[in-house]
Amino acid sequence: MKKIIVLLFIMCPLLAWGANQPGFGDRRYSLTAMGEYSYNTVWGHHGNLDMQALLPFNPHFEMEAKVQLSTANVYSGVLQFRPKFELPVGEMFIETDIYYRAIARNRMSDITAALGVGYRMDYVSVTLGVFGRVLNDWNRDWHSNDSYMVEPFNMLYRVEVFCRPQNNNWNLSFMISNVDDYQMERMWQLLFHVGAWYDVNEHWRLNFGAQCKPTGMFHLNAEFYGATFRTGFTYRF
Repeated sequence: MKKIIVLLFIMCPLLAWGANQPGFGDRRYSLTAMGEYSYNTVWGHHGNLDMQALLPFNPHFEMEAKVQLSTANVYSGVLQFRPKFELPVGEMFIETDIYYRAIARNRMSDITAALGVGYRMDYVSVTLGVFGRVLNDWNRDWHSNDSYMVEPFNMLYRVEVFCRPQNNNWNLSFMISNVDDYQMERMWQLLFHVGAWYDVNEHWRLNFGAQCKPTGMFHLNAEFYGATFRTGFTYRF
């Protein structure tokens, strides 16, 4: 596993160096709907419905809004704000993320906020940042001395490599991160993701993805925790 991680970190700068055009793909106003099958050792088998909107207001600023409803009785909402700065190849961006997860099954909420800096172009996207988390028990007595559980500092990282330039009508990507569309994990909790898309026409895109979440990656005793498979479509305006 260490060899795979090292290989991907070596590939990223090589792919960026080999790019022959600026930019990182066709980002338009779009709506995405995805259905998921997921399993983990805590929640068991469950299904998710994802709704996502990409709002590129102008060449220098975009926003994303995401909602996930789960049969595990867990509900998530995400807002992402992303100022962008064009470079000779690709672009740099500053990303502010706000994640809220209502874990109704356990009567608790999970709120995380992150600030990151990233670079992306046709073949690669890299983000580094920090985030903080607040966990709250819904059964907490507001008149007691009990307090929220706070994790003030965690590291955020995301490395995604694409097989083809992102303006192609199909693509395949590989990502290593400790965050995904709806969760931020502690810095030692890796997520492995494979994604693909195919453009049916100018407006419609089919999406596919799979994610594996092991535990103990940095403790030399990695074990399977959960996996997710999803598919859906995007309408681009």
